[in-house]
Amino acid sequence: MQIRVRCGCGDSSCPEWAVVELQGVVQPQASFSGDIRGLHIGRLCSAPSPSSSKGGYTFTVGYHELAGTKVTLKKPLLVLRKKKVTGGAADQEPPTAAEEAELEVIGVIRHKILFKDRPKALISKPPTKEKKAVQPAAN
Repeated sequence: MQIRVRCGCGDSSCPEWAVVELQGVVQPQASFSGDIRGLHIGRLCSAPSPSSSKGGYTFTVGYHELAGTKVTLKKPLLVLRKKKVTGGAADQEPPTAAEEAELEVIGVIRHKILFKDRPKALISKPPTKEKKAVQPAAN
């Protein structure tokens, strides 16, 4: 079977994608029963790091904050979408195993954002409540 790779956007104008690499497992709460695809996991922010020439990133998930850096991949990766290509007329029999496939390039990954340290807890001590002095009732 022949698989063609086609890029309709040109060599230098493909959309840039990035990989987010985390250590550990991201799991939804036990009460969540829906589909995890499209689920809002957290907030990814770019933050310039004064100690490094590379940009720093923060990823906030619930009450945890991770600090990460942008790393260039040794070899770029392609993001592909598979399309089935039929070469015959519309009145042919149903598709067979001999039909060809084509891959469309929809993005290029040249960087990854690496979060390799343990998360920092964002939970702080709850504010203490001041006790009000009880004033005697006036007669």
